Amino acid sequence: MAGSLHLPVVDLALPDLRAAAESIRQACVEHGFFYVTNHGVDRGLLEAVFAESKRFFDLPMEDKMALLRGANHRGYTPPYAEKLDASSQFVGDLKESFYIGPLDDGDMHNDVNQWPSEERLPSWKETMKLYFAAVLDTGTRILSLVALGLDLDADFFHKIGALKCPSTFLRLLHYPGEVHESDSGNYGASAHSDYGMITLLVTDGTPGLQICREKDRNPQLWEDVHHIDGALIINIGDLLERWTNCAFRWLSFLIQILTHWCSVWKVVAVKHVHQGFHLSRVGTT
Repeated sequence: MAGSLHLPVVDLALPDLRAAAESIRQACVEHGFFYVTNHGVDRGLLEAVFAESKRFFDLPMEDKMALLRGANHRGYTPPYAEKLDASSQFVGDLKESFYIGPLDDGDMHNDVNQWPSEERLPSWKETMKLYFAAVLDTGTRILSLVALGLDLDADFFHKIGALKCPSTFLRLLHYPGEVHESDSGNYGASAHSDYGMITLLVTDGTPGLQICREKDRNPQLWEDVHHIDGALIINIGDLLERWTNCAFRWLSFLIQILTHWCSVWKVVAVKHVHQGFHLSRVGTT
């Protein structure tokens, strides 16, 4: 069963920071999801990220597997390698993805990320680095508003050192448009909640993202999260719910079996929490 959902839209350019913070607080309490506009990430950069993401996923599987994700959680993850909902009857989810972890201020000696060959994708690395920096800045601004919404100082998370070495990951995701008959009923990403602090999500406008606000409801109601051109979709994770003593809610979500290119950025404001990103039928778990 699916329905239509109308999530709050928060304008990050509002001069009244307290009003913006209150809007975010209300969204986190009631939904756990919201949109942000005027977020500072250039539209041209977003378009470049989608274009470069598509170029990578269009590569032959052999080339992508050469960058297979390793112990450092950077690199390529093929279809069926992850199963977000342990109760799923399928071997794994349909999506393929690419993880990019924290960048060490340009110090290539400490960069454990894997990068496609510049001969094959000459603009790929620089585009992703620019996007990573842009969304990191936007995420930090949102966390300042989250702090204000909790009646804390705007720089609270900075002062306690939560942003000193954030375990931030950029994850590119591709969901297939055509699937084998044996995968009928499988999801691009099965039901889950995010386990970090916040997730910033960009989609290409292809439908498929859904959330379930009441996991114990029978039957569950899955609601479509609509694309708003130019807006980022924000959802909170388990960590922020725990930190707020469950005042802020987290939800789970679903990506249908559709071709879907999206870049996802997550921030976990705890140094040693490692993040990955997953999309699919979001059901609180």
